[in-house]
Amino acid sequence: MSTHPFRPFLERQGFVLLDGGLATALEAAGHSLATELWSARLVLDAPDAVRAVHTAYLGAGADCITTAGYQASLEGFSRAGLAPAEAEAALRRPVELAVEAREIFWSSPRHRAGRLRPLVAASAGPFGAFLADGSEYEGRYGVARARLADFHGQGIEILAGTEADLLAFETIPSLEEAEVVAGLLSEVPHPGAWISFSCRDDEHLHDGSRLADAVRACAAAPGIIGVGVNCTHPRFMSSLVSRIREATDLPILAYPNSGEVYDPVRGAWTGEGADSAWLAGVPDWIAAGASVIGGCCRVGPAVIRELRRLLEADFAPQRRPKARKGN
Repeated sequence: MSTHPFRPFLERQGFVLLDGGLATALEAAGHSLATELWSARLVLDAPDAVRAVHTAYLGAGADCITTAGYQASLEGFSRAGLAPAEAEAALRRPVELAVEAREIFWSSPRHRAGRLRPLVAASAGPFGAFLADGSEYEGRYGVARARLADFHGQGIEILAGTEADLLAFETIPSLEEAEVVAGLLSEVPHPGAWISFSCRDDEHLHDGSRLADAVRACAAAPGIIGVGVNCTHPRFMSSLVSRIREATDLPILAYPNSGEVYDPVRGAWTGEGADSAWLAGVPDWIAAGASVIGGCCRVGPAVIRELRRLLEADFAPQRRPKARKGN
């Protein structure tokens, strides 16, 4: 990796704005994700819809869009009936769609005005996402470490060879899985990767491990360009970001969900999320050390647009936090 993908953004504006929840934006547009492949099914069946969501987030000001690859895997596509060659092509397809959306968007001079060319991050979810049984909210898979390495290793080799600007390992719920992913990333040439964790409270991953321990276990791996937390209740973010900052000088990602709770048994969201309350917490995440900020499930383009305005104000030159090593 010759250039840190985040560096131009951090040096120019002090932050990187991520997108929001892709799958829930697709649901909001009327698409059903009621299959084991979740949003990855639409990569095959409704590619225009996926491109449209990427474009909406780019239009809202996102500096980095993540692909519809969270629940995409060779094993998952194979289970859905695809032949090996078809499964490999399907695993690359989310990146192709995101790159296509980015290039079309970037071809307009008005979109380029005052902005850096947005990044495309190839999303890869945890082993529990493939299982499609809600176990990514527990992190206790009951499988051998070699099984996790085999699952993630196949995907990393393929995604590292795509046009993605970086890789994004998201919603990792366990220390062991983080260690496996970091180890594999040390062995495969890739453009840079972030690892973000999902947490059950303000200190622990879903498997009960301490977030700080997980960060230390993976942050030193070659090519890890950032660590963070996603798909976690926003009320925990300030404390979690602080714990990450104590463990590493890498850029910190903070992209929580709306605050609603997903019930994997019912396949539904419960509770109420308030955009104003979500945005009100952002300055505290920044103060704790986050500089790569966005949203996860149930955070849509409208909130990302408002988040851009907030970040531009909070990271204005006269208020910009002092740069840290790795930023």
